[in-house]
This record gives sequence, structure tokens and C-alpha cells, in this order.
Amino acid sequence: MNEKVVIYGMGGHAKVIADILESEKKKVLGIVDDDPQKWGQKSREFEIMGYEEFVNAHVREDWRVIVAIGDNRIRERVVKKIASTGYIYFDNAVHFSAIVGKNVNIGRGNVIMPGAVINCDTLIGNHAIINTQAGVDHDCEIGDFVHVSPGAQIGGGVSIGSGSWIGLGASIINNCNIGRNVIVGMGGVVIKDIPDSWIVAGNPARFLRMNEEE
Repeated sequence: MNEKVVIYGMGGHAKVIADILESEKKKVLGIVDDDPQKWGQKSREFEIMGYEEFVNAHVREDWRVIVAIGDNRIRERVVKKIASTGYIYFDNAVHFSAIVGKNVNIGRGNVIMPGAVINCDTLIGNHAIINTQAGVDHDCEIGDFVHVSPGAQIGGGVSIGSGSWIGLGASIINNCNIGRNVIVGMGGVVIKDIPDSWIVAGNPARFLRMNEEE
């Protein structure tokens, strides 16, 4: 029997995840969304349901979940809500065109988009997004709830702390340490370590301001 997956969140990100899951021959059972006005409708062929309906149905079905929310903080809040039930499991979505090297350790709830490359001996935490044609080189460590945007390139030996967002087409040179909740702006070129909770941008990347937590 094909693995059954529910997608949490309805938007463009969810559409791409649905395509990935179907390419993996997994069955998408439906989409969960918090907006009551969308319940009972369909996105493409997938039924949209509320969270309570989803939890009640899960008691009877062996479902797994992927949270299809690009914003790191919102994704983390939703994951914690789902995980609090204690019996729901999270799945990975890895597109067939992605390249994953030897000894790459991938946690749970991650999305590896089309054309992404993750080279050998890299650790990917939980609920991270390695987006379309992003590159993560050897011996990197990508924390939980990180989003590496399309076309971003991460050099070898880089660590990225939980909740950080690497913007479209950004680059990080080898052996840099990027802290927690950092934002690297689109096209930014990071050539030195970035402490926690900073927003940086430019070539080379400059410190702009603190990324205040909600």
C-alpha cells in the first residue's frame, strides 16, 4: 500500500509538495488549513479539512503529515501543535531529481525540492526546506526549521542555526557559522560568521538590524 500523507497548509508551497509526494508514489489524502471558509472545498483534487477533523480521522488511519508553510516561525508553531497530540508522525518529501550524497542524515518533516543538491556527510535537522536548485555542500549542518531558498548555495562545512532563512540566490562561503533566526537577504554573499538573530544583506553581506522574535 502506498504511504498516505496529509499536507498542512494550502498555498503554492503545498502544491509543489503535493507534486513531490506524487512523484514518490505516495498518496495525498487531503489538505489541512486553519481557515474555516476553506473547509469542504478542494484544491485541485484534494479535499481541504480543519485540524480537528484531521486529528479525528488520523485515529482511524495511518497518516503522516508534512507542514507546507514556508515561514519558519509559523511552520514551527504548527508543528508543535500537531506534535502535542503525541501520535502523529511527520514525513519527508524528496523530489526524484534532488541529489543526496552518501552519509547524509535527514530528519523528519523536511522538504527537498526539485534540483536541490545535498552533498556527503551533511546533517539536515527537522522541518527544514531545501528549495528548488539550492545547493548544500559537504559536511554542513542545517538546523531545524531552516529555509534555504531557491538557488541559494551553501559552501562546505557551514552550520546554520534553527529558524534561519537563507534568501533567494544567496551564497555562504565554506566553514561559516550562521546563528539561529538569522535572515540572509536575496543575493547576499556571506563571508564571515553571523551571530544569532541578525538580518544581513548585500555583497559582501552587511549587518542591517536585529531580527526581533515574536
